[in-house]
Amino acid sequence: YKPEYEYEPGSSMLLPRMYSSQGGHPQLYRQMTGLVEGQKPTMGHNVSYMLTHQIGHMYWRYFLWNFVGRESDEEGAGNMMPWDITKKYPSSIAHNKAHDNFYMLPSILGLFGLVAMYFRQKRDWLVLGLLFMLTGVALVIYLNSPPTEPRERDYIYVGSFYIFCMWIGMGVLALADGINKLVKNYSTRATVATAACLVVPVMMGAKGWDNHNRSNRYHSVDFAKNLLNSCAPNAILFTGGDNDTFPLWYVQEVEGFRTDVRVCNLSLLGTDWYIDQMKRKTYESQPLPISLDKNNYAFGKNDIVPFYEIPSVKDGINLQEFMSLVKQENKAIQVPLTSGDMTSILPSSVLFLPVNTESVKKMNILRSDLVPYLSDSISWTIGKGDLYKSDLMMLDIISTNEWKRPIYFSATLSGSSYLNLKEYMQLEGYAYRLLPVKVPGASDGYVNADIMYDKLMNKMFWRELDNENTYYDNTYLGSPVFSARIAFLRLIGQLIQDGKMDQAKKAMDKILTVMPDKSIPYDQISTYYIGTLFELGENKRALEIAQTMATRSDENLTWSKENGTTKRRDSNMDLSILQTIVHSCREAKQEDAAKKYEAIFQKHLAAFNMYGAQ
Repeated sequence: YKPEYEYEPGSSMLLPRMYSSQGGHPQLYRQMTGLVEGQKPTMGHNVSYMLTHQIGHMYWRYFLWNFVGRESDEEGAGNMMPWDITKKYPSSIAHNKAHDNFYMLPSILGLFGLVAMYFRQKRDWLVLGLLFMLTGVALVIYLNSPPTEPRERDYIYVGSFYIFCMWIGMGVLALADGINKLVKNYSTRATVATAACLVVPVMMGAKGWDNHNRSNRYHSVDFAKNLLNSCAPNAILFTGGDNDTFPLWYVQEVEGFRTDVRVCNLSLLGTDWYIDQMKRKTYESQPLPISLDKNNYAFGKNDIVPFYEIPSVKDGINLQEFMSLVKQENKAIQVPLTSGDMTSILPSSVLFLPVNTESVKKMNILRSDLVPYLSDSISWTIGKGDLYKSDLMMLDIISTNEWKRPIYFSATLSGSSYLNLKEYMQLEGYAYRLLPVKVPGASDGYVNADIMYDKLMNKMFWRELDNENTYYDNTYLGSPVFSARIAFLRLIGQLIQDGKMDQAKKAMDKILTVMPDKSIPYDQISTYYIGTLFELGENKRALEIAQTMATRSDENLTWSKENGTTKRRDSNMDLSILQTIVHSCREAKQEDAAKKYEAIFQKHLAAFNMYGAQ
């Protein structure tokens, strides 16, 4: 479909900015401009949004990061001006490796070069000036960035930063020329000019080295190995986009690690050429069990399979029969498109898949205590949403496989990628294994403690994660660290539930040792370790972690209040951390600690708008 926009009479304006079809964006627009719900933005509101957010926050802030100073590498971090050298920052910012103040020297040198070039080479100055504007502010206006982004987008405007670096170079030449005119002695002149011109790059190199140094940083590779080692031999592993899949491809293609596992990237599984690749043998991995023919998934075919409920199959449809009908292009499950073509539909929100129980028992893929849950079919509600081609291919693989090869889903996938099958999934490290049994109450999958303990304790790689001198930026601390901490949290919880306290303590020692706070700072997931440590009788360690995290959150929130940044996402996270600490202490009957942290929490709560905080 192609949208056709209709404009209200008299509503046209210069530089309309505030539009987005994504949910939640209208609320953010209102917050940024002071509009109330239902109030239409004027041209003034649009221009204000462009100047403050798009040019100010999303461009000028990045420019100052490079040539003036940067507060930290935290998302949303501000700038550092020369006079901020005396400013008191919380430890999480003050000790951040990207906490760099360049005292405006690079920007001053660049402005000096810009002026010098104007007087000496006006035509070149004009060309560079146009390039600077087109790759900077003009690009901001053209892209019309939304009110929120998934990550910092400074790399978009790197072209304009390059141009400014050229002016810095011209500034060096102009400075050296000026010194030549003031100092007559040749050797003295050369020494002074060299020293003056080296001040800026030496300072930037010294300050910026630690947050640009990637030595001893191996966990992208180790994370990929850990994810592959979460899978049984000859497995099929469904993964998400670039961050998951690229490291996996590297360790398989370059290091030859676990090439028996077939990595299946869901971001690409909607393309015919990638499906063709999946139907071929690769290294030790046999072709994927795909029953659909090329004409069923050729470019444009079944890109979207719309939900279109047929009353006669409302109670559910056999997945194998459904895939057979799709393959046959059976008119019973097709509807016409406006283009005149036909497309398959999803005729029911409920799917079921027959299970050959005797065959599954012989495969020995189930724990003995799970065998009683085995039945002659699995049934689940996939929902009333449309299916994408990648979803259709996943269903085809699950249907055709008949449990012969282990099928895994990466734990980093978004919720919709599991096709509502989590109840039939067993967590085995960083990945969920699809099995033909449903454990009651296991809405987020169930933990096989025996398999998971062996994998996390004996088959994972943790190189240099305990090295406090290694630079782990905010982006790097995302999925790899979260995956590890969540996996250990779930394993330890299951071990405690099973009464295996010794193993639970060893697992807790492991995660706190390989990812200590000194190198990988405690995050929101780490707060849940406090309550777990109390359950294990490790009260001293629990209170130490609580004290460390509460002090850090207190510092962050105090600084945010004093600097008017109370609406930052990190502020809500710090409040949530304090709230969880209080809850954990209360649950463990640590009343003194609970009162202490409750007082800190309440002190900050009134100044912040946190939905749901009580």
